[in-house]
Amino acid sequence: MDMDTFFHAVITGIGATLVMDLWSLFQKYIISIPPLKYALVGRWVLWMFKGKFRHNTIVSTDSVQGEIFTGWVFHYLTGILFAFIPFLLEGPDWFHEPFLVTALLIGLLTLFAPFMILQPAFGFGIAASRTPRQWLARLLSVLTHVAYGLGLYIAAFAIRF
Repeated sequence: MDMDTFFHAVITGIGATLVMDLWSLFQKYIISIPPLKYALVGRWVLWMFKGKFRHNTIVSTDSVQGEIFTGWVFHYLTGILFAFIPFLLEGPDWFHEPFLVTALLIGLLTLFAPFMILQPAFGFGIAASRTPRQWLARLLSVLTHVAYGLGLYIAAFAIRF
């Protein structure tokens, strides 16, 4: 991977994550559904340094100084990391000519992270199976990750080289 491709993947990841965050703002202010609080992500990350990887529920775990900042940094680093998936699947040509279908499928592929890693570690079960409104939680995760996929396409298209 050359530096241009690396740079484009990083910028695409930031752009895609921004689109995901715009969706979260829409979700919060227009349809009145609270999005994920990234402080909880930061809490999870920071508790890992203390040896705790899984929580009964992350909400009941004591907060940690710096969790908001850590959560947002982790959120954007994850978005950047996931932006390398099109490169791995289709090579650097994807950044020259991004395909919407590929981007949306990658958005759906990234659902593995919340369904199989984050939600179980937070004590919410696989694919939010231990939450009171599990189908709503799943739907919101799907919509958020579709927004990320759309963001991949928009960002890659906007900066294609």
